[in-house]
Amino acid sequence: MTEKEKSTIELEPQPQSRKETDHEKSLRIGLVGNYEDTEETRFLLTPEGCGLLTSSGITVLMETGAATDISFPDSSYSEFGAKIVSREEALKADVVLSYLPLRVNDIQKMNNGATLFTMMDQSMFEKNVVEALLEKGITAGCLDNMYSFNDEPVFANIVDEIDGRASVIYAQEFLSYVGGGKGVLLAGVAGLNPCEVLVIGDGTAAYSAAKAAMAAGAYVTLMNNDISALQVAKQCCGDSLNTVAIHPRVLFNKVKSADVILIAECTRPFEFPKNLSVAIKDSVYVLNFSETKPSLSVPRTVAMALSNVLVNFFSEMLIKGGVESMLASTSGVQAGIVCYRGKLVDKLVASYLGMTCVDIKVMLAATN
Repeated sequence: MTEKEKSTIELEPQPQSRKETDHEKSLRIGLVGNYEDTEETRFLLTPEGCGLLTSSGITVLMETGAATDISFPDSSYSEFGAKIVSREEALKADVVLSYLPLRVNDIQKMNNGATLFTMMDQSMFEKNVVEALLEKGITAGCLDNMYSFNDEPVFANIVDEIDGRASVIYAQEFLSYVGGGKGVLLAGVAGLNPCEVLVIGDGTAAYSAAKAAMAAGAYVTLMNNDISALQVAKQCCGDSLNTVAIHPRVLFNKVKSADVILIAECTRPFEFPKNLSVAIKDSVYVLNFSETKPSLSVPRTVAMALSNVLVNFFSEMLIKGGVESMLASTSGVQAGIVCYRGKLVDKLVASYLGMTCVDIKVMLAATN
């Protein structure tokens, strides 16, 4: 080989091996089902939603039988690219999805430094659960505490809307003869007044319940202790909605005539008068959204609605380069994080448990 040939070879670009960066690796999502000893039926992802994730390069590991509550067999998910695995294997994914927070024994099976996304529940305020998350260095976030780009808690709004609409189904069933009620319709017919539905409070669940009751033909009144909120309710639900400010005497009279009472949280702090219960007539259906979740009866609808948001959520995560990059650049996602890399960053949880809280923005600034 001549010197000229040697120099030509040396100048030609040679293939070089390089390590694959974290965000170039396929993101693995573990999908686990609900605990059998709870009444929880809701689920986060449908087969179609799973298919959209797998088509974008995400690996979905689903626990066997995880979607039983929403009446989808494992085969429906495997047809869309999911791998059906044991619960233990699903818990070993980079990101684990569970409707309710995991229990300690499941948290301990997760990989150190993995990510857990759930919906907020009282179990997230249990010290042993939080300590298990911190010990494993898990980044844990509650989806319903996260905000979209327009500052809307989109996950929470979806579930609240379904709760509101389904509450009217509950009410009609209760009023029917089959449900043990008086055997009446919410809607009136020719010559008969419709049932009176009283909605007390503010927010998506209250507004959705009011709209659903009006659509069913009921006479609906919404009461709240904030005039501005009542104006918003009127704009949201239309002029057919009767809005009334809460005053003790007016509230007493409205409760006295109501056939259905649906209670959400009022805009301002409010305690119901102690003698209010005596005004409630017999066979009245009363539902408090803080105690009863009607969406439990329509879990497939919940899964279909949440899937639409989750697909966009993970698509954005891929575009931004993974969980860490998304957290660093998205304040709305930061708002839902409870634990980050072995530190408690949720002020409310920390205050309730008497534990130290760290500012997530400071941690993100130090690690990125």
